[in-house]
Amino acid sequence: MSQRRVEIAVVSDLHLGTYASRAREFTAYLKSIDPRVLILNGDMIDGWQFSKRYFPPDHISAIKEIFNKLSTGTRVIYITGNHDDCMRRYSDLELGNFLLTDKVVIEINGKKVWIFHGDVFDHTTTRQAKFWGKLGSNGYATLLVFNKWMNAVSHFFGREKLSLSRKVMEQFHKRIVNIDAFETKIAELAIEKRFDTVICGHIHQPQKKEVRTEKGTVNYLNSGDWMEHMTALEYSGNQWSLYTYNEKEMKTERAIKEKTRATVLTNEIAFYLHALSDTNNENFLRRSGHR
Repeated sequence: MSQRRVEIAVVSDLHLGTYASRAREFTAYLKSIDPRVLILNGDMIDGWQFSKRYFPPDHISAIKEIFNKLSTGTRVIYITGNHDDCMRRYSDLELGNFLLTDKVVIEINGKKVWIFHGDVFDHTTTRQAKFWGKLGSNGYATLLVFNKWMNAVSHFFGREKLSLSRKVMEQFHKRIVNIDAFETKIAELAIEKRFDTVICGHIHQPQKKEVRTEKGTVNYLNSGDWMEHMTALEYSGNQWSLYTYNEKEMKTERAIKEKTRATVLTNEIAFYLHALSDTNNENFLRRSGHR
């Protein structure tokens, strides 16, 4: 499979460990690109809904593909979000090509790019807000699963896909989150700090636009999510673009659960154990040259 060469790829909100995660499509996307830098911009693993009972092979394959990128020379930067905020205690951990952090600033052709998840702007990590956030997150995941089942039925009868979850979330964003206020607040702060571009995730709303205020201009980008929109930000050819996964063009592979057998014996130890279990140990050792 030929890979597209991109300088930087930014993805967020995969929510591994939940039923609504589109891990299989995410893995197919990663396999289709060859980035110099891969930025995982928060909520890649869902610590709020994580359960030992549900972490299927497709989700494991997504993690394996990230490690595969690492092993082939890609610089991987993991920025923590609110659903994986448990990892913030290890912030600024760096191992080889891997960096775990809360935010990052990179410079591209003399222009500064500020990248972070974005949850600090709606206070979803405070104790009370986290409770309501978890409740809403569980409801959203349930809605996405129902939507997936409904679309499977629609596909069986030859009808077009519907996005009930997207319509519900649009109303939720209008009434509760207020996306315009969220984007404006981030853009104004980025202008104040003199950044040229600001990138976040969190609100599951892919976006690429220029924001102008009295104090200046900034490019506001949002990487969207891999639960519903299946989008990413890519930097190539001296410009940022918003990538949207095309299910008709991309080929996905269903991951198979591997059954591994633990082998802890070296050949030498195994040889002696077989020797001890032989009915005629002395003859066995003489024949093998060990006596």
